[in-house]
Amino acid sequence: MSQYPSLTRALAEALVDLAWFVESTDDDHMDQDDAMKALEGVAAVVNRLSAAQRGKFQQVIEAMTEAETDPGRREFSWSSC
Repeated sequence: MSQYPSLTRALAEALVDLAWFVESTDDDHMDQDDAMKALEGVAAVVNRLSAAQRGKFQQVIEAMTEAETDPGRREFSWSSC
């Protein structure tokens, strides 16, 4: 059985994990142009969502943020809302 209550939640967590990884990796371990491309890819996916889908995505991100126990990751998640 999946630990995720929905596909939306699973994909939102994957996108936040990717963005958190890219954002927290230092310049010695990731090329900044590649990092920017990855984050732009995430933004492009979110921008193509309908208004209703974006609203649902926002709700999922807010719920994830409220449940986050790591202060740095919580701050990061909150800033993406």
